[in-house]
Amino acid sequence: MTFSCFRRQAFFSGERAKGWFVEAVRGALEQHDFLLWAWVIMPEHAHLLVCPREKTYRVSLFLRSAKQPVTNKALAHVRKCAPGFLERMLEVQPGGRRGYRFWQRGGGYDTNLWTPRHIWEKIAYIHRNPVRRRLVKRAEEWEWSSARDYAGVREVPLLPVDRGAVPFWEREGW
Repeated sequence: MTFSCFRRQAFFSGERAKGWFVEAVRGALEQHDFLLWAWVIMPEHAHLLVCPREKTYRVSLFLRSAKQPVTNKALAHVRKCAPGFLERMLEVQPGGRRGYRFWQRGGGYDTNLWTPRHIWEKIAYIHRNPVRRRLVKRAEEWEWSSARDYAGVREVPLLPVDRGAVPFWEREGW
């Protein structure tokens, strides 16, 4: 899953919003019984690779549980501590209706991955995101990613990554 901040703004540039997102994802994983295989929070978007534990599931409910608490906390914080920032969150619709957004309109982008090879390719893509953007030199240096968990450099995971449930794919370097 990939979803972006409103107008691709860097709403995740600070620690506070990233923490809200981590907390919301943790709750969504528990509430909807999903496994988390990989994740990264970038300044203006986030990627999650999740797998439902049950055959019957609704991704839309998971997404709502992961995104809505962040919006609510962000709006409450901005209204109280930085009201001038509200203009950056303002959306005026064609009919004149005004509202405030943390996330870009729509459900984001999600796709089903069916083979271990594609799953591991997506994990690598997610983990390399901060490196491609030159935020760090090595993926495991980025605090807000499961790359640190895969590399074994984080003592206490920020999110419960279930690496053991990822389908095995025999490939050199994995």
